[in-house]
Amino acid sequence: MRKNGLSEATVNAVVNSRFPEMSKQGRALLEEMLVCKTAEKGEAILKQGEIANGIVFVGKGMLRQFYYKNGKDVTEHFSYEGCILMCIESFIKQEPTRLLVEALESATYFELPYDKLQMLIDTNPEINTFYRKIIEYSLIVSQVKADGWRFETARDRYSLLSEQHPEVIKRAPLSHIASYLLMTPETLSRVRSGTL
Repeated sequence: MRKNGLSEATVNAVVNSRFPEMSKQGRALLEEMLVCKTAEKGEAILKQGEIANGIVFVGKGMLRQFYYKNGKDVTEHFSYEGCILMCIESFIKQEPTRLLVEALESATYFELPYDKLQMLIDTNPEINTFYRKIIEYSLIVSQVKADGWRFETARDRYSLLSEQHPEVIKRAPLSHIASYLLMTPETLSRVRSGTL
């Protein structure tokens, strides 16, 4: 049974970003497994100590994944329409996470539950390939981000985010963008004004 136009559009956007060759049947099967959820702005979707029981496909709105360090929250990842969000370690190990996820805007998202995904991975080669591509992409993004912290200037990190994810620059609060880029809000302000 098909959910609605938003779930189909979201599946297509997510699949096209990772495995565009997936068949219509594979996409329909994926869509059937999704659980539709909503969150209000500021609502916690995943709390520290909970287990990440699904991979999230964002249909509408923006979500933020973050953690606390030395009493301050540090943004790990932003996800918006057509993006995937997952707490990889917690999801794969099915253990409690140190990460948190909140809605930065009112959101509609679709969760692909762990148990249903495991069943599909074992029985459907296309879903298996799609899952592998999600994990591979996530690892590459983590490496690129770590390299950016090590080798790029604050200006370079901001420019790259602006080019690759302009929606984040338009929609996320500056304090969260600054923490994502590992800089203070003051440094981000100077980067944006061109004085740094």
